Amino acid sequence: MSGTQAAQATGTPAGDAAGAIADARERIDDLDARIIALVRERMTVSADIQRARIESGGRRVHLSREMEILHRYSDRLGKPGTTLAMTLLELCRGRV
Repeated sequence: MSGTQAAQATGTPAGDAAGAIADARERIDDLDARIIALVRERMTVSADIQRARIESGGRRVHLSREMEILHRYSDRLGKPGTTLAMTLLELCRGRV
């Protein structure tokens, strides 16, 4: 990407800042792709757990385990972590 293209894409004047922003955005895009892949993997593992639990006569959702997950995310990321954990739980087990 040329300096002018980087400036247009990043909303900054051409120069080092535009290049640094473009590089950082590429890293973010890579991180997002990895996060999405991990979430999909988590969904698969969660489905396996739910299936095993149901086949053994248990419930689909284990609420105390979900509370552990909510606390873990909240402790490490604050209130937005709780929202993130709730979204992950919903993706992995569906709505309760």
